[in-house]
Amino acid sequence: MERDFSIQFFLLLADVEELKSYSKSQGASEADSLSHWDISFWSERLRESKYDINEEELRPYFSFSKVMDGLFNLAKILFGIDIEPADGLAPVWNKDVRFYCVKDSSGSPIAYFYFDPYSRPSEKREGAWMDEVVSLSRVLSRNGTTARLPVAHMVCNQTPPVGDKPSLMTFREISSQVETVFHEFGHALQHMLTKQDEGLVAGIRGVEWDAVELPSQFMENWCYHRDTLMSIAKHYQTGESLPEEVYLKLLAARTFHAGSLSLYQIRFACLDLELHTKYIPDGSESVYDVDQRVSRITQVIPPLPEDRFLSGFNHIFAGGYAAGYYSYKMFVAGTSYNDLIITNLRKIWAEVLSADAFSAFEDAVLEDSKAVKEIGHKFRETVLALGGGKAPLEVFVEFRGREPSPEALLRHNGLLPVTACT
Repeated sequence: MERDFSIQFFLLLADVEELKSYSKSQGASEADSLSHWDISFWSERLRESKYDINEEELRPYFSFSKVMDGLFNLAKILFGIDIEPADGLAPVWNKDVRFYCVKDSSGSPIAYFYFDPYSRPSEKREGAWMDEVVSLSRVLSRNGTTARLPVAHMVCNQTPPVGDKPSLMTFREISSQVETVFHEFGHALQHMLTKQDEGLVAGIRGVEWDAVELPSQFMENWCYHRDTLMSIAKHYQTGESLPEEVYLKLLAARTFHAGSLSLYQIRFACLDLELHTKYIPDGSESVYDVDQRVSRITQVIPPLPEDRFLSGFNHIFAGGYAAGYYSYKMFVAGTSYNDLIITNLRKIWAEVLSADAFSAFEDAVLEDSKAVKEIGHKFRETVLALGGGKAPLEVFVEFRGREPSPEALLRHNGLLPVTACT
C-alpha cells in the first residue's frame, strides 16, 4: 500500500520546534539555533519534564522472579505451553543457571532450554542473547521414530540478588532488562516451538535476516499490554501493583519523539544500502560524501561537514549487518531518495512485521481471552512453527491473512491517530 508521509515528516519538524520552545522556556541562549549536541541534551530534559519517571523508583516493581512468572504465564495463554523447572535433568556451567522443560497441552515435553540470567563480569560478556544447543531433527533421532527435541539457551546480565533483596530489573531506556528478556524469549520460542524437523530449516535456522526479529519484537509489545505489565509489576516488598499513573506515563514515554528516532534509523539503513550497492571506491564521492548526501534528505538537521559518524558505524562494517541494517526497522522503496522517505513505504520488515502481528490481537480486543488464545495458536502454528521452511512473507500472510502493513507500527509510535475502542 502507499501512504502520503508528509504528515509524518511534519511531525519530525514539530519535534525540533518543541525542543526549541522548551529550551527557550528554560532560558537557553541557543534555543533558536539548536546544534546536534543541543538536541540530545534538551530532548532528555524535555522527556524528564514530561514524564518524570525515576528508573530506580521503578526497579522495586520488577523483581526478576515475578517477571519470569508473568512471561511464562503469557506463553501459556498465547501458545498453550507449560514451562516447568527441570533442574538436575542436565548439567549446568554455573550454580545460577536454570534448566527448563517446555510441555504441550497434553503434558508431553516438546523442548528444553537453559537460562543463565545474572551478570558475571569476570567470565561473561555484556548484553543478552539466545542461541540453539540442538535443533529439532528427525535425522538425528535416537530411537528412529520420534524427532530429537530442540534445546535452546538464553543468556542475560541481570543484577544478581543480594541477601534478601531479589534481582530487580530496569524497565525503561535502551537497557530495559524487562523488554530484553521478553525479546530473547521470543527467539527461544521460535526455536523451541518449530515443527520443521529438518535441522537446516528448523526453528531459527534458515529464517531470512529480514524476519528473524519478528518473534522477539512481537514479544516486546506485551510489555506494554496493561494486563501483562500489571501482572509482573508488583513491589517486591509490599506486593503493591504499579500505580496507574506511572503505567500511563510509561505508555506515553514509549512514543516520545518516536518519529525522529525512526528517521535516524532510516538514515542509517539508506546509507548502508547506498554504500554496499552503489558506492565506487576511488570514485567521485568519498564515503563521507555519500553520508552527507543521504543525510541531507533523511535528516531534519543535516550532519556537520566534519561529521565522521561512519568511522564508528560498526554494525555495517564489523557487526555483520552489511547491507542488512534495514532489518532493524524497515526498507523503503521509491524512484528517488525523496520519494523513498516521504511518499512510498512499501516493503516492510521486522519491526513492521512484529507490530502488525501484535495488532492482530488488538483487532480481536485483548480482553477477549478466547480470541487471544485462537490467534496465539495461529501465531504458533505459522510464525513459530514454520521456521526457515517457508518464505517469511508467505508465513506472515498465512498468519495475518494479508500482506503486512505499516499502519500498526506508525500507530504504536504515535504517528497515526488512535481509533478509540468502544
